[in-house]
Amino acid sequence: MQEARLRRALAGVVGVLVTPYDETGRIAPDRLGAVVRRAIAAGVGALTVNGNTGEFFSLSLEEAEEMCTALARIAAGRTVLVAGVGRSATEAARLARQAARAGADALMIHQPLDPFRGPSGFVRYVEEVLAAAPSLPAVLYLREDPGAEALARLAALPGIVGAKWAIGDLLALAEARRIAPGWQWVCGLAEPWAPAMSAVGARGFTSGLVNLCPRLSVALSGALAAGRAARAESLLEAVLPFEILRARGRGEANVSVVKAALAARGEALGPARPPALWPLPAGTEKELASALAALEAAEAALQPEDAVVA
Repeated sequence: MQEARLRRALAGVVGVLVTPYDETGRIAPDRLGAVVRRAIAAGVGALTVNGNTGEFFSLSLEEAEEMCTALARIAAGRTVLVAGVGRSATEAARLARQAARAGADALMIHQPLDPFRGPSGFVRYVEEVLAAAPSLPAVLYLREDPGAEALARLAALPGIVGAKWAIGDLLALAEARRIAPGWQWVCGLAEPWAPAMSAVGARGFTSGLVNLCPRLSVALSGALAAGRAARAESLLEAVLPFEILRARGRGEANVSVVKAALAARGEALGPARPPALWPLPAGTEKELASALAALEAAEAALQPEDAVVA
């Protein structure tokens, strides 16, 4: 039942939550209450804590554990909670065990950042994480292609339900799906890539936009699932200015733009930690305000049928 629920959630919008900080720079997870309520009310099927939009690699191990525990309490079973785990194999296993104790529904395994990482080592890494929390199904977060041999070995492991494909190579995605046809494949590059990856078989997509305008993300998911291409294109037109801002500087503004937009709406959740860009460069305010206005106008114009996911 747990795996079936996760698969359904992965076929829709997989929100990635920001990490809030208080005025002293400490994490303040309870400040996410409004964001979580908004996402659940919009119909977001899964929320991720300790993802990249959550600044996972800028958090201490203890902070990541605290965020997972707090989000399990805040979500209270109302949506699928996916807990990001990573860093060294020892730390990833520790986070996996803690996620199981906290009541998370699934793991998202970050690829290791070790400079000497390789395909075989990645398989061993995943095996150790899975062994640490065998009760939780897992999703792999692939930011680089591990290759056919490693994918075949990973596909044979019990416990892996799917993969977030955060690689802009559609032919490689098609080949990966051929190697692991039983996985639920998710577009890991958010709304702008969702239509293209959907055409290759990735039925859901990740989203940082859900922190702000989750109803837009759900509407896009529904349009893609129903084959309403013109509606999907219209929704993407409203989303793209915001996502283009996030992609600037090789992605260093990814989290910063989301947090700046929340602050502009009166929902300040603190800055983005280094190495993320903060504050946004002078002159960005007008662009951000324009992008945010486009999002809010599109969300206000949503119709009842946009809330229906096929």
